[in-house]
Amino acid sequence: MKKTKLFPYFYEDKPLFGLDIGHNTIRVLQLRPGKQKPKIIGYGEVSFDASAMDAGVIIKPEELAKAAQKLFKHSLVGDITTNRVAISVPISRAYTRSIELPKMNEKELASAISTEVEQFIPAAAESLYIDYSSVKTDKDIWSTFIVAMPRRIIDSYITLCRLLGLEIVMVQTSSGAGAHLFSRDKQSDLPSVLVDFGSESADVTVFDKNPIVSGTVACGGEDITNHISKALGVTDREAGIIKTKYGLSYSKKQTQIIEALEPSLGTLTKEIQRSVRYYDERSNGKRKIAQIVTMGGGANMPGMADYLTNALRMPVRAFDPTNFIDFGRLQPISANDRMSYVTAAGLSLVNSKEVF
Repeated sequence: MKKTKLFPYFYEDKPLFGLDIGHNTIRVLQLRPGKQKPKIIGYGEVSFDASAMDAGVIIKPEELAKAAQKLFKHSLVGDITTNRVAISVPISRAYTRSIELPKMNEKELASAISTEVEQFIPAAAESLYIDYSSVKTDKDIWSTFIVAMPRRIIDSYITLCRLLGLEIVMVQTSSGAGAHLFSRDKQSDLPSVLVDFGSESADVTVFDKNPIVSGTVACGGEDITNHISKALGVTDREAGIIKTKYGLSYSKKQTQIIEALEPSLGTLTKEIQRSVRYYDERSNGKRKIAQIVTMGGGANMPGMADYLTNALRMPVRAFDPTNFIDFGRLQPISANDRMSYVTAAGLSLVNSKEVF
C-alpha cells in the first residue's frame, strides 16, 4: 500500500486560521501568539443549507463558497488576515486506531501501518488519505495513533478552498483540534476523556498527553433538540430554546426531558465507560482516568455536567475555549456560542513548530 500523507510537513512562519465546517455552519477563527495567551485577530460564523453536504462530502461547493464569502465580507468580528487555512473533518467520518509498536525505522513503520490499515479499517487503502503520529510511552515502545480519512471528503474540501482562494496547510479531525486546544489546559496532564458535542454526534476521545482512542455516538445537538421536541410536543425552535435555557436542570419539564434523552445519553455514557475501560487495560492500572471534559455546543446545555457526573461517578467539567484567548478590544464570543468554537480555535493554534 502506498501511504499518502494527510498532514503536510511544510510549515513556514506565516499566519493561518482555523476553518470548521459543521452540519450547517461554517466557523472561522484566527489567533496570533501572545505573551500569555494567543490574541484573537478575527472570528465569525455563518449558516448554510445542510443539503450542501452528504455524508461528510461537500456536494455543492459553490453554495458553501457563497456562504463563506458572505461570512468573510459581512459577518466577521475583527478580520481574517491570511489565506492559509487549517481545516477539520468530523471524527465520525474518519477512521482512527491506536497501536503500540517497538522502535522501528521509517520503512518498517510504514509497513506496520499498512498492515494495520488493511486488517482493521473497512475501506480500501486507495480510497483513503492516511497519516499517523508516534509518541514514546516506555522504553523502546511507541504509541502510534493512525488517522485515515476518505479521499472523497478531503478532495471536496480542497475544491471548496480552491473556490475561495485558500491554501490548505493542514487537515485535522475535529476531536484532534479540540484535544490540541485542551493540551493548553492546566489539568491536561491528567488522563481525561474528552466529549465533544457536535450538531450530529458526540465524539469521545481518551487523552493522555495525546489522543489515545476516539469513538462517536449519535448524541449531537440536533438529536437532543429532536427528542425534546417530540417529548414535549413543541416545534424544533421551541425545543432549541428549552434545551438552551433549561436542558437537564430543574424545571417543570425536567422529568420528561430526561426520559426523552435517556436513550441517547445512555449510549453516550456507555461509550465513555468503554473508553475508560480500554484505557485502564492499556495502562495496566498505572494511570487512571481522572476527569471527563465536555466541549462543543452541547456542553452548554444546563445540567449536562451534573447528569454525567451522577451517571459515571466521575468528575465532569465543561471546557471553555475562550479561557485561553485574549480578545483585546474585540467583542468576546457570546456565552451561548463560545463552546462551539473549540474546533476552530484548536485549528488556529497550529504553528510551524507544532504538528499534532
